[in-house]
Amino acid sequence: MKKLLVLTTVLVLFISSLFAQRVVTVYTDRHYEVDSEIFKMFEQRTGVKVNVFSANSDQLLQRLALEDKNTPADLLIIVDVGRLHHAKRMNLLQPVNSEYLMRNIPEKLRDEGNHWFALTKRARIIVYSKKRVNPAEIKTYDDLTNQKWKGKVLVRSSTHVYNRSLLASFIALYGEEYARNWAAKVVQNLARDPSGNDRDQIRAIAAGIGDIAIVNSYYIGLMMNSKDPDEQAAVREVGVIFPNPTHVNITGMGLTRFSKNKEDAIKLMEFLLTPEIQRMYAEANFEYPVNPAVKPASLLVSWGTFVEQNVKLSLVGELSDKAIMIFNQVGWK
Repeated sequence: MKKLLVLTTVLVLFISSLFAQRVVTVYTDRHYEVDSEIFKMFEQRTGVKVNVFSANSDQLLQRLALEDKNTPADLLIIVDVGRLHHAKRMNLLQPVNSEYLMRNIPEKLRDEGNHWFALTKRARIIVYSKKRVNPAEIKTYDDLTNQKWKGKVLVRSSTHVYNRSLLASFIALYGEEYARNWAAKVVQNLARDPSGNDRDQIRAIAAGIGDIAIVNSYYIGLMMNSKDPDEQAAVREVGVIFPNPTHVNITGMGLTRFSKNKEDAIKLMEFLLTPEIQRMYAEANFEYPVNPAVKPASLLVSWGTFVEQNVKLSLVGELSDKAIMIFNQVGWK
């Protein structure tokens, strides 16, 4: 009788597992409507439910570390290669063996150990006042150090990862001395102490506080298509320059170390790199596709092509701490 009861229990559990809904839990710091639409599409096509927990990157990494083996998270999606490198260094991710990801993500846009993969790209560009600046005078990031622009340059804080990764790319390409000199000279040319986000730098140009700013490319598209008339008015005041070469950063994704649903999580990762989904990111959020088979949105195409820095983003991630040190040394607040 006891054996029969055990067998019955096992059978019931087995049958229940067959009908239980499969679930992938995503920890993400992205906050865009298009992401929700994409996750719903994945659910409809695969029957796998996507649970989403949103917070900022630091909170997500801390949560993953505290949860350890008990984490419900299967997939981590965060902005900036430095943060992705930090997640790997904290042992929060595991390598993924996916032929599809390898084939559709350029080598320089993924971790050498396959712990993280790029999802979308954003270019770190220069914007300028159409009224007060001749764009022919700015062709590289180095041009921002010219004394001509003293009191004219706007930029956000050195504590933000966008600037850390930019400076880390200079260390990787040109060495620490170059990066330190560049940062020190930019500080001397600042119109004000670094403050605000990238949109605020564009608003400051429109307000005449400064003439030139370093911002991420997708903010231009978002402001041009904003429902806020003040944002639309501000962005109309600026032009776009792609420095030669242009620094590119990413939103990336990684399979969590203690994923309970590894197979479905990898399916979701591959789904996000399909041409259809890459086009959605590009058209809705004005990010550059990672999949080389997908063209950028028409607005981005209208700005022209640019040359990307020839550097592996994994190296940029590794040099993030050195970038912080240099910013502190030169007084970039």
